[in-house]
This record gives sequence, structure tokens and C-alpha cells, in this order.
Amino acid sequence: MNNIENIRLALGSIKTNLLRSLLTLLIIAVGITCLVGILTAIDSILFSMSDNFNRLGANSFSIRPLSESLRSNERGRQQKYAEVINFEQAMDFKENYVYGASKVSVESFCESSATIKHDTKKTTPTVRVIGIDENYMQTSAFEMGAGRNFTNTEVFSTSNKVIIGSDIVKTLFQEKPEKAIGKDIYINSNRYKVIGALKSKGSSSAGSNDKRVFIPLYNSKVLYGYADKAYNVTVAVANPNEMDDAVNHAIGVMRNVRKLKVSSENDFEIRKSDGILNQLKEMTTTLRLSTVVIAMLTLLGASIGLMNIMLVSVTERTKEIGIRKALGATRKNVLMQFLIEAIVICLMGGLVGVFLGILMGFGVTALVDGRFFIPWNWMILGITVCIVVGLVSGLYPALKASRLDPIEALRYE
Repeated sequence: MNNIENIRLALGSIKTNLLRSLLTLLIIAVGITCLVGILTAIDSILFSMSDNFNRLGANSFSIRPLSESLRSNERGRQQKYAEVINFEQAMDFKENYVYGASKVSVESFCESSATIKHDTKKTTPTVRVIGIDENYMQTSAFEMGAGRNFTNTEVFSTSNKVIIGSDIVKTLFQEKPEKAIGKDIYINSNRYKVIGALKSKGSSSAGSNDKRVFIPLYNSKVLYGYADKAYNVTVAVANPNEMDDAVNHAIGVMRNVRKLKVSSENDFEIRKSDGILNQLKEMTTTLRLSTVVIAMLTLLGASIGLMNIMLVSVTERTKEIGIRKALGATRKNVLMQFLIEAIVICLMGGLVGVFLGILMGFGVTALVDGRFFIPWNWMILGITVCIVVGLVSGLYPALKASRLDPIEALRYE
């Protein structure tokens, strides 16, 4: 008796005991649905969040002075703030840092209470003014709604050009960024020409990203500069997988820029912008494990039910087993017959579960406006689990059937 014939017999047995088989099949399907569906939803959401974080600059890191450092003096240990990264150091780092297709930007905070005016309209005095270079938009993942970015020439000139955030467009130009291009605005009492208007980026821990105006870096140095003014350095890495190597290279370059001795500790720190995403990944790892445990508990109940069905089936078909053995069926033939029957029931339940799981994952992804993809790995896992459950559940009943004495089996009523 070959395996094809065993599969036909298994399908016939399922059809004969349809209700009993369907109930077990549904229990298996629920377990696989939980396993595939939730894992698919987690992966789709995480993939979408990773994609969004990269667009928001999660593939970048910034270099800042240490918030505090320790030094010794005559009275013992005393705390002081590390020296800022000044304009010359920032420019020196930008010039000397070369790593693949990475981009380095330098920015400088100017003020947080500016008023922006155009004709008779003006904003509240809560607009941030920031001096930037030509790479800032890329490293910070801002997108142009209209107009253009600063050129390298404009960055290092005193030309009064400005790029405005979407809230400024909304207040001064009726939410139409194209109307703002080429217009003159006043930042407090200084006149600037608008060359770019940004798309909305929302808010962050530093406040609204849309209530900002950006002026050329050198222009900000002239108007808002002073002796110990701080400049922020940000590096955007082309390939997020190279983040650690890029950071190590940045540490070496910045140590040279800061002229630190070999024995000296870093007086600056690296802040990666993917920290939240990494925390989310750690949280989803726990969630995945919880999902697997819940699904396995459901499948454990299903395997017990399946084993019970198979034992009942062996008892009901004792005389049939006796006839098969009398006609020449070996123990292996009988063992394979019942084992394949258990696996077929599990696989049918698994296929239903995989289908429902994909629908569940798609539904959750659609609700959160995520990006869905076919979960081939979880589909394979679900089918594999079904085969294992079928083997485990069907092995004991199959062994019991194969060990029946044909004479005693024929006498069974």
C-alpha cells in the first residue's frame, strides 16, 4: 500500500467522521491562525515603522559634547560641562569624514521665539530659527513641498535666503507652498527671500518640526554667532547595516578634530536616532514569544483532541485492521495508514489556519496603514508545526493499531 492510497483512505475516513474531524481541524486552524496572523501583523507593522523611521532620519546619528565630564583639581573631583563643538571643529569634521555614501550636516540653533511676517500677516512669536548647510534636509529627512534646498554657495554666504516649515506656509500663504516661493518675509526685523517650503513632518520631542524656518549656516553665524556658540553635527548613513562601522569611524575623526590625546577619554557622545526603533524591536521579540506560547498551547489542546479521535478511530476500525492484516498488510502499512491520516487532518487545519492568518495580518496592517508582505517564513513555520503535531498526535494510535493481533481483531465486534 503506497502513500497515495493512504492519503485517499485518510480523506475517506475524514469524510465518514466529518463533524468530529472538522471540530479537530478547526482547533488546529485557530492555533495556526494565531501563530501566523499575529506574527505576520507584527512583522508588517515593524517593517512599516522601520521604513517610516528611516524616512524620519532613523539611519542617522548625531555628535554632541558630553553633557558632563569630570576633572581633578586641588579640592578633589569637580564637575564641569564639556566644551562645545564650535564652527571650525564642525566644518573640519565635515571635510574629513568620508565613509561610503554618508552625508554630514552641520546645524546651529539660533532662537525659539521669532516672529515671521509677510505683508500684513504674521505668526506668533514661537517660531524656531535654525542655521543649516546643504545636507541638513537629507540627514533630518525633511521633504520639499515646493522650491529648492540651499546650494553650497548660499550656505557659506551672507545671502538672506530662507526655507520655511509647513506651519509658516499655512499661516502666511493660505497652505499653498508654491505661493511662498520668491516672496519676501521678515524674521523679526531681517528680510529674507523664500526659496523653499517644506512638507509637514509633525512633532518630535524638540517640539513642532513644522513651526521652523531655516537660514544658511554662515548667515546664522553672522547674525546669531558668539564666541562659544555650539554647532550640531549629524551623519546620515546610506546603509543602516553599516551604522556601527560609521559610528566608529566618526569617533576617530572627531577625536582628531578635538585634538584628544590617546590616553584621553572622548569628550563627546554619539546619539543614534534609531533607539526607539530598537526598543520596539526588543518589545516585539517578547510579543512574538508570547504569541508562539499561546499558539502552542492551543495546538497542544488540538493534538490531544486529535489523539483522542485517532484512538477512537482505531477502536472503531479494529475489525477493518484485522481484515487488512489477514490480506497481507504489514505492521508498517497499518502504522503509515493511521499516521498519514493524522498528518492529513493537521495539514488541512494548517492550510485553513495559514489562510486565515494571512487575512488577519493583512487586516491589522491595513488598520494601522502599514505595508503588508506575504509571510513566507511564518507560512512555512505553520505547515511545519502542523506536520509535527500530526506525527506526535498520531504516533501512539498508529502504533496501537499496528500491534493489533489479526485474529483478535477479526473477532472484535
